[in-house]
Amino acid sequence: MSTNPAIANPPPEMRRHGRWPEARLAAMADMGDPKTALHDYLQETRDALVWKLDGLSERDARWPRTPTGNNLLGMLKHCLNVEVGYFGVTFGREFPTPEELVSLDVYEVDPQADWYAKQEETKDGLIDLYRRVWAFADETIERLPLDAPGRVPWWRPDRQDVTLQRIIVHVICDLARHAGQADIMREQHDNAVGVLAANTNIPDDYDWSAYVVKLTDLADRFG
Repeated sequence: MSTNPAIANPPPEMRRHGRWPEARLAAMADMGDPKTALHDYLQETRDALVWKLDGLSERDARWPRTPTGNNLLGMLKHCLNVEVGYFGVTFGREFPTPEELVSLDVYEVDPQADWYAKQEETKDGLIDLYRRVWAFADETIERLPLDAPGRVPWWRPDRQDVTLQRIIVHVICDLARHAGQADIMREQHDNAVGVLAANTNIPDDYDWSAYVVKLTDLADRFG
């Protein structure tokens, strides 16, 4: 049995709303290691982005859900291109099949090129590509120490010099923001909610309609 108190005594919301995935439990057992901790949070966010596409048709995955065209599949495509850049070029590595990615010359023609799936791209195909990008990014993380130097050529000249630690934190922040957007878009589509497939992290059997009425009433008092 693990001696990690966080695992031995998970918070009530975790005990109530689902079981921690075994892979996450294993990672948490070594959370005293900074790289392991950062990598764990990065992977959790990746998993959430993929999960938000679960069960969606090609049409629903691509459907624009905001006035600026945000869509769930395009968001995943954007995130995989983010990862391959920061964990590739920044540290002198090239993805094995760069033709599958959005190149810089494409961005010059269409700055939104990585925010939507082209007709010939599929949901399953982009998810597979993202998983291959994970493996590529993970190789960078595993091979290098956190203080390994890198250079981000598309940042301002005075900010281009970075370390692996900074890049991992930067990518986690970027992906987590998009995962939150994905949460809302998926909930608006079919009321599917939750942080993880194995652990929704929301109350069970809660009267959400009554809750919305309560919040609406509270808001109206300031009208």
